[in-house]
Amino acid sequence: MSSARERTWREERDAKVIPITKRRGVPAARPPQAEDQPPRAGTPGSEGGVAEAVAQAVGNALAGPLGGVAGKVLGDGWERRTANGLGFLRRRLTGDYRIDEFGFDQELTEQVFLSLMRPLADKYFRVEVRGAENLPAKGGALVVANHSGVLPLDALMTQVAIHDHAQRHLRMLAADLVFVLPVVNELARKAGHTLACNEDAQRLLENGEIVGVWPEGFKGIGKPFADRYKLQRFGRGGFVSSALRAGVPIVPCSIVGAEETYPMIGNAKTLARLLGLPYVPITPTFPWLGPLGALPLPTKWVIQFGEPIPTDAYPPEAADDPMLMFNLTDQVRETIQHTLYRMLVQRRSVFF
Repeated sequence: MSSARERTWREERDAKVIPITKRRGVPAARPPQAEDQPPRAGTPGSEGGVAEAVAQAVGNALAGPLGGVAGKVLGDGWERRTANGLGFLRRRLTGDYRIDEFGFDQELTEQVFLSLMRPLADKYFRVEVRGAENLPAKGGALVVANHSGVLPLDALMTQVAIHDHAQRHLRMLAADLVFVLPVVNELARKAGHTLACNEDAQRLLENGEIVGVWPEGFKGIGKPFADRYKLQRFGRGGFVSSALRAGVPIVPCSIVGAEETYPMIGNAKTLARLLGLPYVPITPTFPWLGPLGALPLPTKWVIQFGEPIPTDAYPPEAADDPMLMFNLTDQVRETIQHTLYRMLVQRRSVFF
């Protein structure tokens, strides 16, 4: 083969070579991330082109004749809300979002979970928030609240209240049952909930988070209506130990209104044991009205954040002092109980 023909043959051969960037069993190279950035839930892939195409198509449609209709239907600011929604959709499709080590998805919580809960708080329960200035603007804090109402709606309303009035995210400590239920488990993790254990609580507090705990547990939300607003036992005070070790303040939180959402007049204990549940409530509307009876009553709520109880003056080994833990636990419990009594006296009506 002559040199000219050989050179031409080699050029044609090389032009047909397709570079391979990913082989079976060999992961494709990923761009390095800064060490100080939180982990991403995924990396952009081919879905990015689909997301961009969808966003472009919707944007073009709204920029045309549909824009005027959208303005009348969606009201002022619809362009910004639409742009935010499309941006959220693109990031979800491409995996371009971050979660922390506990599984907390801040963007999903703000854009979806809190947006769904906010109308329930503002319009249905008409939650009035007092003492939000007692929540620290930065740094860790432990919020301790009374628990009631058959379903833990009071925890969700407290999460909305802290986000909207203190611009902080509440990281709630949840019972084991939450993390064994399908679907609920994943949603709880993404919304910032974690298992109610001292280790997780202390790590969150040391990371500067606001942590919420409801020490009454199932005893609180499952108590009979006749015992409403009477605090149950606070357990062994493990939450005080976490606060002492992290040196963060304890903020007592008193909630009025949740007790009457599902007035529990009975408990189907046999059915509860068969289903593996702590209780199966019987209320004036459930199960008599079927699914309609599962709707909570539209009571008027008040959430009061009390003055913080400091713990930074105690040495780290104070967390091992059982007498100190008992005294602090009792102080928090008595503060919440007396505040509840005072709020009940001031309340005009259950519903107004």
